[in-house]
Amino acid sequence: MLTPYRPEPYVDFTQPEPRQKMLDALASVRGQLGRTWPLRIGAQKLQTDKTIASLAPAHHATVVGKVAKATRDHAEQAIRTAAETFKTWSRVDPDVRARVLLKAAAIMRRRIYELAAWMCFEESKSWIEAYADACEAIDFLDFYGREMMRLGGAQPVTPYPGEENELRYIPLGVGVIIPPWNFPLAICTGMTSAAIVTGNTVVLKPASASPVIAAIMAEIFEDAGLPPGVLNYCPGSGGEVGDHLVDHPQTRFVAFTGSMEIGLRIFERCGKLAPGQIWLKRTILEMGGKDCILVDETADLEAAAEGIVAAAFGFQGQKCSACSRAILHQDIYDTVLAKVVERTKKLTIGDTTSPENFYMGAVIDEAAYKSINDYIRIGEREGRLVAGGASDQGPGKSGVTVPTGGYFIPPTIIEGVDRNARIAQEEIFGPVLAVTRAKSFDDGLDIANGTKFGLTGALYSKDRFRLERARHEFHCGNLYLNRKCTGALVDVQPFGGFNMSGTDSKAGGRDYLLLFMQGKSITERL
Repeated sequence: MLTPYRPEPYVDFTQPEPRQKMLDALASVRGQLGRTWPLRIGAQKLQTDKTIASLAPAHHATVVGKVAKATRDHAEQAIRTAAETFKTWSRVDPDVRARVLLKAAAIMRRRIYELAAWMCFEESKSWIEAYADACEAIDFLDFYGREMMRLGGAQPVTPYPGEENELRYIPLGVGVIIPPWNFPLAICTGMTSAAIVTGNTVVLKPASASPVIAAIMAEIFEDAGLPPGVLNYCPGSGGEVGDHLVDHPQTRFVAFTGSMEIGLRIFERCGKLAPGQIWLKRTILEMGGKDCILVDETADLEAAAEGIVAAAFGFQGQKCSACSRAILHQDIYDTVLAKVVERTKKLTIGDTTSPENFYMGAVIDEAAYKSINDYIRIGEREGRLVAGGASDQGPGKSGVTVPTGGYFIPPTIIEGVDRNARIAQEEIFGPVLAVTRAKSFDDGLDIANGTKFGLTGALYSKDRFRLERARHEFHCGNLYLNRKCTGALVDVQPFGGFNMSGTDSKAGGRDYLLLFMQGKSITERL
């Protein structure tokens, strides 16, 4: 009998045992850098003429690993293999499919420090951010496995005389999984496992910035007993491989997490009927955010400042849930701003694979580095720089220095920002916080809702009626009251947003697996 699902606990890296285990894992992974991982199409493991090199953001001369680069022909082969495998995998008992996930969770649990270490190298995650990413991957496997056991049989319907009636959920078919690089194990595992445990087969096209940890995940599924052809690992370019997979008539659904622009492109392409296609493609889209923390004049100001800093600068602000806007009531604006700046200037930044265990690492790649620095310069024209600054032209105005050799950007705060400014409306996806003054609680709530996104948000207040109003009027998929707006846990805070933040699929929720299945009603006259 399975124990009830519980989120995987975190560790404290100030304690000797977890710290030493992480140092050992980092040393072990360092000795494996530069390996090449093959494509996985059915039972074949294919090397190709071209590869994708995954570079360490904190030391971009270091190659974390290489993966074989798929072509359009490989993508076609992967789709056809997945379609053929679907004929058998879809008929496997749901409990058996669920046990594959539970076994994969057990393997990840045993290898958790190693998995975290890979993400410190490949994504420059801090130790705790990387460990939490691996914990979330385990949580998805454990939770979705148990959920499939719940949903796998006949579902309750109202009895009717003279008939036997039942409702069953059946898989959709071949799915294309396109995960992001910022939660390269957790989200990749979550979307992939949800698709396969519900009886679908998948073609996985990992993000080009994080293909190594995705390849390791594919190995873990194989070790857990997943049959060949259920999960086909097919990294490649978006234009050549991604478009072909999305457009293919045998593709039944696309699960994507990433930017609004790419999500909308997938949404549009899936709406077009390809020759030979006999279904409407389903899209499960998690896109961007322009999330905020609203603080009113009754709030615990210390807690609010702590929450803003953690949500704005954890993992360099590279979370769709990150706090990129702080909206402060005019009566406490100066006080909270000062507290936020003071805390921010104490944050450490450096190569997270070193023993120092820095709070912040590097941003993911050169394109992100350039884009974020451009936004900082835009922000300097739209407000007043009070911490950090553009790092591609030397130290910022605040005197903050950053390491060399990697894509490091200091935590940056720009205050006095108008609600309609670019840095208050556009997703930056980096360690940049725009601070806006609100005249009243109503004004603050209006500013909070004044973007095209609606992913996460938080309110710090001691006013019970304002907290209750926020439950109804603060328009976002994940609302947090008197805590930071990041850090959703599987089945504790099901995750997904409104408007241009996506289809609000609520990953890690009890209705998530239904998105990968369709209902079939069966009646027999007695």
